[in-house]
Amino acid sequence: MRLIDITRPLDPEDINKLPEAMRASASTFVPEIIYQRPAHEGADVMCQLFDCCQGDLPGGEGWGAERLHINTHLGTHVDAPLHYGSTCEGKPSRTISDIDINELHADGHVLDLRGKVEKRQGIPVELLRAEIEAHPVKIGRGDAIMLRTGQEDHPIGDMNFFNYPGMTREGTLYLASLGAKILGTDALGWDRPFDVMRKAFKETGDKSQIWDGHFAGRDAEVFIIQQLHNLKSLPPHGFKVGFFPLHLARCSASPARAVAFVS
Repeated sequence: MRLIDITRPLDPEDINKLPEAMRASASTFVPEIIYQRPAHEGADVMCQLFDCCQGDLPGGEGWGAERLHINTHLGTHVDAPLHYGSTCEGKPSRTISDIDINELHADGHVLDLRGKVEKRQGIPVELLRAEIEAHPVKIGRGDAIMLRTGQEDHPIGDMNFFNYPGMTREGTLYLASLGAKILGTDALGWDRPFDVMRKAFKETGDKSQIWDGHFAGRDAEVFIIQQLHNLKSLPPHGFKVGFFPLHLARCSASPARAVAFVS
């Protein structure tokens, strides 16, 4: 069995690669990491802690450590139902710490939508249905469906990274109706880009244009995974996949390490 990492790396240096138009929202996309290196900051901290000199430390070095400043929806992450609203299927929404880790380990399916979807547009439910009908393996209850849209090929410094195809309410509920519990994408977000949804709402007054892909999770409990990476290394089916979030008490989401287990 091979383990294949399908997690997008988090690098604070990405802040220098962000397109100018996205700099104001940098904390949404890039972690802040304060490094303590053994020969420098780590040594200073240990000298204060032990009231010693740097020469008292083995090799003149202390420890290596870091401080992180991130949001819970950064990078590859798992959305818990609380992210979609306070209730789900008529009951209080579960948080990330309420989800049993076994629910996040499932049979995986990759739908290759490259060349069939349009950036900044909703993914048609008819396309999803056609892909599912052509899929050689039936979707089982609790399975994970991952959408390979081609977004993983765009680095964060490319504006195409931020202009992605998104899911609609109809598409989300369709995948959930198949029995899938985990719905993932290689795109930055699950829905259409925010400016697209805002424009549609302002032009039409149609409230259903607002974040409809996520809000569908109020009616059908699903765990949404965004910013998957390296889906090109996975087969269409016949593997297990696990999404391992931090156990953050009462939170709506958590960054996760996503791993495929391929025989």
